Amino acid sequence: MSNTHALLRLLADGRFHSGVALGDALGVTRATVWNDLQTLRNIGIDAYAVPGKGYRLPAPLELLAADEITDALPPAARAALKRLDVHLELPSTNAYLLSHAQRGAAGGWACLAERQTAGRGRRGRTWVSPLGGNIYLSVLWRFNSGAAVIGGLSLALGVAVAEALHAAAVPGVGLKWPNDVVWQGRKLAGVLVEMGGESAGPCYVVAGIGVNVAMAADAARAIDQPWVDMVSITGVAPARNALAALLLQHVLLTLQAYERAGLASFLPRWRARDAYAGKEAILHLPQQTLRGRVDGIDAQGALLFAHGGNTYAYASGELSLREVST
Repeated sequence: MSNTHALLRLLADGRFHSGVALGDALGVTRATVWNDLQTLRNIGIDAYAVPGKGYRLPAPLELLAADEITDALPPAARAALKRLDVHLELPSTNAYLLSHAQRGAAGGWACLAERQTAGRGRRGRTWVSPLGGNIYLSVLWRFNSGAAVIGGLSLALGVAVAEALHAAAVPGVGLKWPNDVVWQGRKLAGVLVEMGGESAGPCYVVAGIGVNVAMAADAARAIDQPWVDMVSITGVAPARNALAALLLQHVLLTLQAYERAGLASFLPRWRARDAYAGKEAILHLPQQTLRGRVDGIDAQGALLFAHGGNTYAYASGELSLREVST
């Protein structure tokens, strides 16, 4: 853990702490404390000073803690988890685990960050990732069956995230093909699956999960699509460590189940939460745009889209879907 991360943990209670007390707790000089406070301000944490009292945050902040998250996992998920890292800041949790996967790291490695500076969504889009409000989770998993059989994994993981959010008391969570978790047409969470290895042999995946929990207003201005966060839906800020444990539990158990049985067991659950089935929509392909009706997904997880009097299956990862306004 960096000095800056450790300093933020000391300040997270929202109380005043003198520079001397902070330096003593961290084993550094007051000058180092001051420099680390500047770093916190540069990444969006407004730690302020009051003469004679010390430094404090405007309000208490629940930071993610690996031990608290691990302790909250049920035995089956805890057994599947081989390592859990929690970082104050990373460019991308997916990129972090991908770099380790390429060097042979074992599966079952999970990573969380309080903030991402280069968070990524599908098709290279930016995933807005302010500090301390949302969940940015990635999990590395290795498969022996080859990349060709894991094409539907993002759908299975969408089910995992939707069911975890339902368990966290978020009502009406739906799914939008291929990897969005939505609420009343607005994006609540997303899944990004990246892979490497052999098409017919051993391969690895890094499954990235981003959940909007309590999006700061200034960060929200950078989002270019309809979105929503958990606080807006429920009116209550969830305990982030409990939520992270719930998401990690569902993701780990889904990866295990997918490795055993593939997509088939997830299809009924995905279809039950399909937010677009039967609706008129616009489908954007690389070379054309189609208007038609969403008819769900097929047994391989491809989108069924009806237009021109016929229904066609689309499996390309370059598709985007927008519901037609009524």
